[in-house]
Amino acid sequence: MEIMDGRVATIHYTLTDDDGIVIDKSSPEAPLSYLHGAGNIVPGLENALTGKKVGDTLTADVTPELAYGPRHEQLVQQVARSAFPEGADITPGMQFEAHGEHGPLVVMVTEVGDEQVTIDGNHPLAGRNLHFAVEVVEVREPTEDEANHGHVHGPGGAHH
Repeated sequence: MEIMDGRVATIHYTLTDDDGIVIDKSSPEAPLSYLHGAGNIVPGLENALTGKKVGDTLTADVTPELAYGPRHEQLVQQVARSAFPEGADITPGMQFEAHGEHGPLVVMVTEVGDEQVTIDGNHPLAGRNLHFAVEVVEVREPTEDEANHGHVHGPGGAHH
């Protein structure tokens, strides 16, 4: 059975950056399951997996445009330290939801100074080339619930 829109694919993957540094990978006991064509993984990887079968291995080099998009420097901002609750322990790497002109936005604290806190609303992988090494371990039809909800339920899939 081939991977195509509307089918559940289960994969093992290793994601690296341009320097070969591992960014993420599936664990041997917990491969990633997703509903193909539902936007659950980056488009560049989804395109590369279309038509693959169980046992196939592949590498996919995905540009930012087909992954998390380009970096937008206007999403990096300085915020007054006084805008945070008094006594709050604000540290780099913290994420929180901010309210921007286009609605809620998840931002990450990248730098903390005495007077200013730098926040970044870009996805951490925005502007980066992504390199996937993938093995297809299962392809199946979705359950009715999975098809209706647009994602996989159970081990390896998205949860409510």
